[in-house]
Amino acid sequence: MKIKIITTGGTIDKIYFDDKSEFQVGDPQIAEVLKEANITLDYEVISLMRKDSLNMTDEDRKLIHEKIRSDPHQHFIVTHGTDTMILTAKALCNIPAKVIVLTGAMQPAKFRMTDAVFNIACAITAVQLLPDGVYIAMNGRIFNPEKARKNIELNRFEIIKT
Repeated sequence: MKIKIITTGGTIDKIYFDDKSEFQVGDPQIAEVLKEANITLDYEVISLMRKDSLNMTDEDRKLIHEKIRSDPHQHFIVTHGTDTMILTAKALCNIPAKVIVLTGAMQPAKFRMTDAVFNIACAITAVQLLPDGVYIAMNGRIFNPEKARKNIELNRFEIIKT
């Protein structure tokens, strides 16, 4: 099983630019996280874009959709900003015969205290075990994007209670 990892930007990839005193989306961090964790799975990282998810457009989502739909592989992880992760996950739900897991972080992967490593580990496990479909791996849980929301006040994802 080969896992294709598509990076799109978001907080997980943000780095601090001292000269500008601000955070910007930098190089994808997932390859470094997997290397440091001594992951021996067969995977490939593809940097598709470097955007804050608040700046993602429907065209960006179509690009992600087409990249996954047209790829012959079955297992995908998409790193994505948390603000519009659910929207993108829903846009991917009509892709058949693939396991697609979106993940990200509330704090950049470069930070000492980050949730990125844990979320990536959950996504790596989930993509290997779950049946075909689209999922979100955040906060130690696997979410159905149709029944999830980001709780901005508590800085976490949760199930929508109906």
